[in-house]
Amino acid sequence: MPDKKSVLFLTGTRADFGKLKPLMRAVEASADFECRIFVTGMHLLAKYGNTYRQIEREGFVNVFTAMNQLGGEAMDLVLANTVQALGRHVADNPPDMIVVHGDRLEALAGAIVGAFRNILVAHIEGGERSGTIDEMIRHSVTKLAHMHFVANEEASHRLIQMGEQPEAVFVIGSPDIDIMLSPDLPDLDAVRERYDIAFPQYAVALYHPVTTEPELQAARANGFVQALLDSGYNYVVIAPNNDAGSEHIHKAYERLAGNPCFRMFPSMRFEYFLRLMQNARFIIGNSSAGVREAPIYGVRTINVGSRQRGRFVHDSILNVPDSHAAVLKATRDCWELGECAPCFHFGRGNSVELFMAHLRRPELWNRSRQKHFLDICMP
Repeated sequence: MPDKKSVLFLTGTRADFGKLKPLMRAVEASADFECRIFVTGMHLLAKYGNTYRQIEREGFVNVFTAMNQLGGEAMDLVLANTVQALGRHVADNPPDMIVVHGDRLEALAGAIVGAFRNILVAHIEGGERSGTIDEMIRHSVTKLAHMHFVANEEASHRLIQMGEQPEAVFVIGSPDIDIMLSPDLPDLDAVRERYDIAFPQYAVALYHPVTTEPELQAARANGFVQALLDSGYNYVVIAPNNDAGSEHIHKAYERLAGNPCFRMFPSMRFEYFLRLMQNARFIIGNSSAGVREAPIYGVRTINVGSRQRGRFVHDSILNVPDSHAAVLKATRDCWELGECAPCFHFGRGNSVELFMAHLRRPELWNRSRQKHFLDICMP
């Protein structure tokens, strides 16, 4: 591979940056590649902590920012803005590859731009299942991407079932597990000091809107908050993402202001969040962190409602309806149960090594930009 390849990572949220960061670090450290980072989405919204500043503080060199929303716009308009901004960015200096993650609209924008401009698109953690609009976005990205770096064999089989070529699907695990199992995480005392968390014991709450059930969002958010209040436990609460309906959750969270049992944050540094989650009594809400990351630490999860429908099932995960009574009962059950055995269904911390090994293969860069659907069963 004689030419130095340019790899553009697209990040729109605190969550996908945490997952992509170890891959970014490895690409930037390699003499064979140039790492570029296109930052947009929630990162540039003050309401969510202006997390683009953290990316800058990480010391990455080629960082480009583009605001795709002011807050509150419809998701289709934000998608259009992102496509336009990224398209303009790559017009004069196209990368050799665009790397996108997961199921957010920014990932779809990156896949659209790459496919339309004949730039290789690499999709991280495709082939997963979930509820709400996320699953449709994720599978749409799959059909636009040229190669897929998935978390496990289950996801690999699902992509092949969707007509993807097996030689374009690579099982590497989930990249954030490399960070989760690293000895370099901050210790819990440092996390408590940085975020002024004095609780001796606590749970973590992460509750996002369900875009396909908008008429129920306000009532459910209030029921969720009431259950947290009625439980009498201490909680670290992280703000929801900016999907449609998030305003109802923010409104419900106003009821927690000033309550000594709650510490609320618009965002949190990924490594600090991981250490905090590792030492929590449980994680509650409907975030993928509860079904992807928490089991790795053996932390119990109360998964509320339909947002993660169809995702990983494990003994540590308690799926409950999105109702006050069900959530309240689950908090009391989980507080007493304690931790579980760790689970490594999504990888064992060697994703970076596997990712870089694939990037160094010349044939990966020579893949045709014209995709063909693979029929696996025809009548």
